[in-house]
Amino acid sequence: MNKIIYRLDWVTILLYVALVIFGISNIYSTNYNENSNLINLKTPVGKQVAFAVASFIVAIVMLTIKAKVFERFASVFYLLTLILLIGLFAFGSNISGATSWYSFGGVGLQPSEFAKVTTSLAVAKLLSEIQIDIRKIKSLVQVALIIVLPMILIVLQPDPGTALVFSAFFFVLFREGLNSFFLITAFSLVFFFILSLLAPIPFVFASIITLSISLYFFSRKFNKKTSLLPYLGVIIFSCSYVYSVDYIFNNVFEQRHRDRFNIILGKEVDSQGIGYNINQSKIAIGSGGWEGKGFLQGTQTKGNFVPEQHTDYIFSTIGEEWGFYGSTAVVFVFCFLIIRIVYRAENLKNNFARIYGHGVAAILFLHFFINIGMSLGLVPTIGIPLPFISYGGSSLLGFTCLLFIFLNLDANRLSD
Repeated sequence: MNKIIYRLDWVTILLYVALVIFGISNIYSTNYNENSNLINLKTPVGKQVAFAVASFIVAIVMLTIKAKVFERFASVFYLLTLILLIGLFAFGSNISGATSWYSFGGVGLQPSEFAKVTTSLAVAKLLSEIQIDIRKIKSLVQVALIIVLPMILIVLQPDPGTALVFSAFFFVLFREGLNSFFLITAFSLVFFFILSLLAPIPFVFASIITLSISLYFFSRKFNKKTSLLPYLGVIIFSCSYVYSVDYIFNNVFEQRHRDRFNIILGKEVDSQGIGYNINQSKIAIGSGGWEGKGFLQGTQTKGNFVPEQHTDYIFSTIGEEWGFYGSTAVVFVFCFLIIRIVYRAENLKNNFARIYGHGVAAILFLHFFINIGMSLGLVPTIGIPLPFISYGGSSLLGFTCLLFIFLNLDANRLSD
């Protein structure tokens, strides 16, 4: 342990500690009253302090475990979380319409938060094996199954927001050699999905046909033997997909999901109904101005106008009380942390550690991007926390495990 102390990335650890403490201060602000007490375990801030202490202990434990253990037992850890996720359907507690928790004497445990950790380990283990080549269909299917299995179990709870986070592994696969065709296809599907909701179907069809034919003739300039068939296939598939969007949107999505999409896309205005949270969050952030109203001085926060302000919408408190400067500082810290993890991962010689590091960075990025996007009204509300800052024991413990396992791997610098 003495040797690893000198090799640890203390900059990342300091960023982690700063974010946790900043999170506690904002949770304290959102629930502040005359009887507020940091050691009162009956209050959100008291519980978060206890979670933080537990997380620091977990961080130390993660650092004391031999680095090879995480690689050797990655599959075991992954299977254990799958069992825990399956067990929820028999022994889980239903909270806010989702059976996502195990309850132990008033303390809840959310396995999906730890599934992010074990899935990262499992993906890193599989991709680091010599015989795995992500460019081969068989290998791609194997990795996809590892990612999709926990997603399916989490969607069935139902908790689609948390399940969406597992799509972050797509970035890891792309870094490991996944054909750019899949990246282009993914972005195209998202683009045409949104376009189909905003524009008439004939216009979307015409756009697809025009774009495909233009690309065909452009390709012909460089290669006269370019076949028209692949482009016709793209047109047929894309038009079929666009035609199915309306059915999926109206028959597969729940009404609350449709309402949130319509509000984000500007098709509906509902500042008192389904759009209330987003509207109040934007009001709170905007009222903070450049410098903010000051710690404990947020009127929107004190008035409890923003529901779930200490969890999903905690960034609205940051915007109101710390202003543009404070909000920008938080964004900068997250960006710096994520870039630092990617940089250190790229400098690791061990494939398992490198791939795991990219998984950590991808998960943190998606959480950070979606949570702040929700608060600003840029993405639909799907209910995922801001790492290290939002209230939640399972979330804080899960992110702590995720980060400190990487710090362990980074400090030990395993050789291939």
